[in-house]
Amino acid sequence: MKKHAPTFNISSLAHATHRALKVPKTAIATALIAASLASAPAFANLNGSIKGKVATEQANQSLAGITITASSNVMPKPRTVVTREDGSYDLPQLKPGTYELTFTDHNGVTQTMTVDVLLEQTSNVNVTLSGKKENVEVITVTGSKLFRQGNSSLSNSLGKKAIEGVPVGQDYRDLLKLVPGVELSQNATLGPSAGGSGVDNSYGFDGVDVSLPMFGNLASEPSTHDVEFVTMDRGGAKAVGFNRSGGLSINTVSKSGTDEFHGNVEYKAQPKTFVATPVGEESYELDKSWLTASLSGPLIEDSLYFYTSYYRPEETKENKNTAYGEVKDYKSVRDEYFGKLTWAPTDDILLNISQRTSEKVVEGRSIDAYETDSVSVGDTADQDIFTLDGSWILGSATTLSFQYSKFELETAGIPDTPLSVVPSLTGQLDLANLDQMGYFAVPSLLDADDNYTAAQIAAFNAGATPLINQYGYSENGQMKGGGGVGAYSQYDNIDFYRDSFEINLDHEFDWGDTYHTLHIGAEWKEGKEVLSRLSNGWGSISYVGGLDESLEDGSSAPVIYRAKVQQMSLVSGGSAVSAINSESESINFEINDSIEVGDWTYNIGVLVSRDTWYGQGLREKSGTISGYETAPGNKYKMYQTDWSDMIQPRLGATWTYSEEDSIFANFSMYNPEASSLSRAASWDRNTRAEIEVEFDAAGNVIYAEPRQGSSGKIFADDLTPRRITEFTLGTTKYVGSDLVLRAHVRHRKGNHFWEDMPNDARLTDYSGVDAEGVPQHIADQGLYVDNLADIIKEIGGSSYVIAEVDGGETKYWEASIEAEYLGENSYVNASYVWSHYYGNFDQDNTAATNDANTFIGSSNYGDGRGRYSWDYKYGTLSGDKPHLVKVYGYYTVPWQANVGAYFVFQSGKPWETWDGSIYGYSTSSTSRYSEPAGSRRSASHWQLDLNYTQDFKLTGNFEMQFRADLFNVFNRQTGYDINPYVSNENFGEARSYYNPRSLQLSVNFKF
Repeated sequence: MKKHAPTFNISSLAHATHRALKVPKTAIATALIAASLASAPAFANLNGSIKGKVATEQANQSLAGITITASSNVMPKPRTVVTREDGSYDLPQLKPGTYELTFTDHNGVTQTMTVDVLLEQTSNVNVTLSGKKENVEVITVTGSKLFRQGNSSLSNSLGKKAIEGVPVGQDYRDLLKLVPGVELSQNATLGPSAGGSGVDNSYGFDGVDVSLPMFGNLASEPSTHDVEFVTMDRGGAKAVGFNRSGGLSINTVSKSGTDEFHGNVEYKAQPKTFVATPVGEESYELDKSWLTASLSGPLIEDSLYFYTSYYRPEETKENKNTAYGEVKDYKSVRDEYFGKLTWAPTDDILLNISQRTSEKVVEGRSIDAYETDSVSVGDTADQDIFTLDGSWILGSATTLSFQYSKFELETAGIPDTPLSVVPSLTGQLDLANLDQMGYFAVPSLLDADDNYTAAQIAAFNAGATPLINQYGYSENGQMKGGGGVGAYSQYDNIDFYRDSFEINLDHEFDWGDTYHTLHIGAEWKEGKEVLSRLSNGWGSISYVGGLDESLEDGSSAPVIYRAKVQQMSLVSGGSAVSAINSESESINFEINDSIEVGDWTYNIGVLVSRDTWYGQGLREKSGTISGYETAPGNKYKMYQTDWSDMIQPRLGATWTYSEEDSIFANFSMYNPEASSLSRAASWDRNTRAEIEVEFDAAGNVIYAEPRQGSSGKIFADDLTPRRITEFTLGTTKYVGSDLVLRAHVRHRKGNHFWEDMPNDARLTDYSGVDAEGVPQHIADQGLYVDNLADIIKEIGGSSYVIAEVDGGETKYWEASIEAEYLGENSYVNASYVWSHYYGNFDQDNTAATNDANTFIGSSNYGDGRGRYSWDYKYGTLSGDKPHLVKVYGYYTVPWQANVGAYFVFQSGKPWETWDGSIYGYSTSSTSRYSEPAGSRRSASHWQLDLNYTQDFKLTGNFEMQFRADLFNVFNRQTGYDINPYVSNENFGEARSYYNPRSLQLSVNFKF
């Protein structure tokens, strides 16, 4: 059995710099609890490890009991283990960094070497001891410094030198460009396709899930300046780390303090003159800058380290004058503070606690060319990420670990001009001051070409003329309508929260001729969204001029003005409608055993999950058809999956046929957890509608009615959660210690997709249209919910239900070859991937604008003829990239400088024509395909990014660094996101282009 010195790892407290002396009581309490629970666990995925085998030059010398000590400036105290009988050893739970290994044999002879430990990776170090009495500085290393053994078979891990040495960018999202086989995406919201939907990727920062609850996209904005290590898993996952990703999984570890004081202040700038003119624009208008500062070092020698940083990205733009005159400039500023403590009170305990706080303010956004300055809107985004984690190596071969994290993102769209008027259905519209009532859309005069009678046109123009004279803009000495005055129409408050806790137990043991590494873990995770939308004044106001009659049944009163008001702003019965609270809960258990038998390693594991969604607006009631009664504001259990439906096996076998050279095969199953149904199907969506309020000529309220919108949805019975099944076969070949070659073939299949569908979708009538209609075997299944009509009579709700997409599936094939070279002064990663992504359910192509937070499980897909799985949906999906080449790396030249490069070539984006007319729609064509999915493809794209960094040594430990990053050197602004609307005059033209060439310059003072 392996013998280990006890070790523990609990992530310690880091607090924001500007609050360093004002630590919240809750944080103090948490830290004290953590310290008192010295046996409380840590997050295994924040660490790495070293393993290997010791040999000796002398024959018949015992290999058991040789002492190996690992020390590093990132670890306050060293870790020590001893070899077992065959000379093998393991050093688990090591913070990523560079370690010095000291080997001490039975005679007290020592030998040393250095090795890098990367995040979520095991570094292999096989050594041969000389047995000589004198100390030996260099020993024989029979393993490769590029050895990788992580939580998946398709894993890449990079350290700070590689991240900083390559032209990557400032944002966390920029790290995704380094993942082999994953497209270079220009999306600002939706994640890149990685053999699945972009919403099914997994993003971690210090092990904290930073994807947006309910939407699955990357929510947080931490920058790369704090990232010390990054690991990227694409497939072949073990049942370690609770990986349920249907795409890629990426995790990072932030920088920590060391036993030496270090600090830096960096300023980076990208003036608008450093950016080439974007396609379709006159010039680039944004000035960007980034200020970064950090300080780290020991607080207590060999015991307590700290790291703290400050980050301030800023964007400014001179907004062009509108038809109404001058407007305020656009400005976006974010202040981000980060702090981290690393504490080892004893040799056995390591604690880390960290806090990240970000405050973002945007002003002067959304001003149209025909609007006044007062209608602009701003944004705020306040984000906090707290993490507490640790590990403890119990006895000889057992590690107990845990992590607690808290994620908060509170966002708001706030009008730059707040109005004091409060809308009320008993109130009155002040017609003399419409620009103080809300956002007023100034009318334009009608002419004979408009489809109205002469009397209607005359009456309308009579009322519109004074409005144009008062609120219009001047053009060539004449007053014109068609603009907008007043203030932005509403406040958007959307807050997201996630709490999670996990606990893990790892144990190593011999059993006969086999050696086992057993992992057991449990995770609880709760996500929440709080949504409120309030009108600014009366919201959006328009002049109707009597062209419409009142919506009230039996009324023929002419409507002169109409306002669209958020219902939450209207007080009824003395109380306002509360915010919509949407919640979800995930519970996961995993067990994994890695079994070593000779040259073979078998991985046997399973992850079992249960997801629960909570809506708002119902209360359980016995004796009813639905089991509920309406109860606005009340939380209710919407749907819960069965444990048996979310059993995710993880099986693998690796044959190490020579040294570290191997052939491997894996089978994995994933149930992605991202879902929007907590809000999308919530009953209270029906009570949070936008209200249309009608006014007469005096501004009195005639009638008010909710605009058509979604309401609560019933779930069909016995739904099977969406599932990704994966097979991987690959090989790894090490060429010396500097070069490793990898190749693999992978297949993924997705099915059991959920969507909101008309209850009678299978019975849809296609008569009189060009489309073929519902396949008979699907039509034979009838309604999704047989008694839906009775349920609606009882508690209301939608005619749509949540059901599995009939025949919905995705398929992905991938063949990859990759080379990774790590020399003394250089690093290169080169990969080529051929792939094909096809099927009939494209989660990333369901809306007119897909780069947005769109509902998962309640999209346009399935909404009537043209949007069903049988309506030309089968074909190549939008994330398909048949050919993808990536080459990136760096070279450190002798004159204290670094040269980095990044090259990518990738196939274009598939697209198809959209035309609602073949399904009987005259105007609605969004996501209604008129040819098989992906029948066409945009142009392929390639680009080259370069950087150069020059270091200058100053006095003592002070250093000055100058850097230049040049992105898209050849200014390849390839068009993509092709306009698919057949009836649109811009059909077939690109709506987006890859970013133009840009240059960033920085100066960095370090010590």
